[in-house]
Amino acid sequence: MAKLVSKTYGDALFEVAAESGRVDDFLAEVKAVKAAVDENPELFKLMGHPKIVKEEKVKVIEDIFAEKVSGELVGLLRMIVEKGRFEEVGEILDYFIGEVKEYKNIGTAYVTSALELSGEQKAAVEKRLLETTKYVEFEMHYAVDSALIGGMVIRIGDRVVDSSVRTKLYDLTRELSKIQLKAGECAS
Repeated sequence: MAKLVSKTYGDALFEVAAESGRVDDFLAEVKAVKAAVDENPELFKLMGHPKIVKEEKVKVIEDIFAEKVSGELVGLLRMIVEKGRFEEVGEILDYFIGEVKEYKNIGTAYVTSALELSGEQKAAVEKRLLETTKYVEFEMHYAVDSALIGGMVIRIGDRVVDSSVRTKLYDLTRELSKIQLKAGECAS
């Protein structure tokens, strides 16, 4: 349900941004609002408090954001509060950011390697991803997981390329188990 809500509101905001030719402006504003919301957990407590009426919550949102972001974004935040969906504001804003990235062909890649990659290696990975995908730019996120033994795992959206030694060993073990099972069946 939360995914449907974030898609509905996020798509509506993206449509307004695209139609008005202000995608970059809206993106900057959404990132600023997201940062403000993420950095102020007491805002969530206030918006979720059952004894505070919606009109007061809307006024708080307007007081915080009216002078800082566009009327369209304030209107969206007001609607989110009025519909009792403020607990999903982060997912809604993330969805919008994702839509803008897709629109601008900016990919997000999560690269996990067994060892820390050098700057040269990171540049080579990013270059290869740019050559083999539709994206013109990437936001790269790197992590180290020594359990991989060697190689790396790259995730872009729901696509995963796993060239880790751990996975290759697992696959080999599985194949050997199948061979042993077949050999055992033939012997009986």
